[in-house]
Amino acid sequence: MSFFNKIFGGNEEEKSSENFWHSLTSVEDLDAAIAKSNENKVAIFKHSTRCFISKTVLKNFEKEVSASDKKVDYYFLDLIEYRSISSKIADDFDITHQSPQLIVLENGKAIKDASHQSISVSLI
Repeated sequence: MSFFNKIFGGNEEEKSSENFWHSLTSVEDLDAAIAKSNENKVAIFKHSTRCFISKTVLKNFEKEVSASDKKVDYYFLDLIEYRSISSKIADDFDITHQSPQLIVLENGKAIKDASHQSISVSLI
């Protein structure tokens, strides 16, 4: 591991190790998440694996989720690897792209979104 990766975090397996996440890696996954929002709220976390701020916000959010008892389905999007899905979310829900970003869906519609330090379980 290089010196800079030690300081800023490399992209070696930056996918979250938390087990509550569902991965968004295809349009079909996104369609399933939207459909699921008709049963429970859905939270989509858009994460940049190249950004230290995004990594920090992700870790803080995961701590909040682990301590929460909210009935929510959590989806994780690596927006560097799956930029087209991130763009589709922005277009379909008319939400300006941010990174990191949390988008809350209910009944197939985006009801809230936040970015950076505004991301919190309390938004859900």
